[in-house]
Amino acid sequence: MTVFFVGAGPGDPDLITVKGARVIARCRTCLFAGSLVPEAIIQSAPSGATVLDTSKMTLDQTHEAIMNAHARGDDVSRVHSGDPSLYGAIAEQIRRLKSEGVDYEIIPGVPAYAATAAALGQELTIPGLAQSIVLTRMSIQSTAMPPGETLENFARSGTTLVIHLAVRNMREIERRLTPFYGAGCPVVVAYRVGWPDQAIVTGTLSDIRKKVREARITRTALILVGPVLGEVTEFPDSALYDPRKPHVLRPVTGVELDETYNT
Repeated sequence: MTVFFVGAGPGDPDLITVKGARVIARCRTCLFAGSLVPEAIIQSAPSGATVLDTSKMTLDQTHEAIMNAHARGDDVSRVHSGDPSLYGAIAEQIRRLKSEGVDYEIIPGVPAYAATAAALGQELTIPGLAQSIVLTRMSIQSTAMPPGETLENFARSGTTLVIHLAVRNMREIERRLTPFYGAGCPVVVAYRVGWPDQAIVTGTLSDIRKKVREARITRTALILVGPVLGEVTEFPDSALYDPRKPHVLRPVTGVELDETYNT
């Protein structure tokens, strides 16, 4: 018996991986986070399978359901939104499975920030402007952030921030980030990206709070902040495809390749 932690992706049923869909289709027990995972994702569960919505269940209750499946010899698809490695709350589940000697496997999924970039039709790592992405969240009523993991510390880099679980704290985001990025820094708020009611709100640190309030977005949203989100047209081409740059698979005539050359 194996517990499969399946990343369902951001909401679009077509964005689950082939492997994830196949696992759901064969597991006799399926636990899914109903508030974040659409039912269309788990419709392929076998006929007669035990299917439980965990949105109102505690950790003890979900673990009990898994152990009941273990007693029956049923494989379990434990379906999480996005990619389970990011804010998936799987670490505490894995800890219990290990203590019980239960096998598990993680099947990655499409994260919300990647789906948001696709919806925007752009790259998030533009040469000369941003080559890093910081995935973080804020402490409101959830688990406290570790010391040092503050918006201010991340903002000092000037790169793109992707902030989870914080749409009700837009005023604080504006206050804390404006000194680093400036009031005109582009901001994107993506509501239920990948779902039929998806909404993308764009603005700046100075006006995004008003726009989000007008759109009545209060939950299930992702916040992206950084210069890369603006109308950027002036930037250098990536060295990856530059004919003047040596490449281990594309040598330049007369240039001795260094195997450690960074493209």
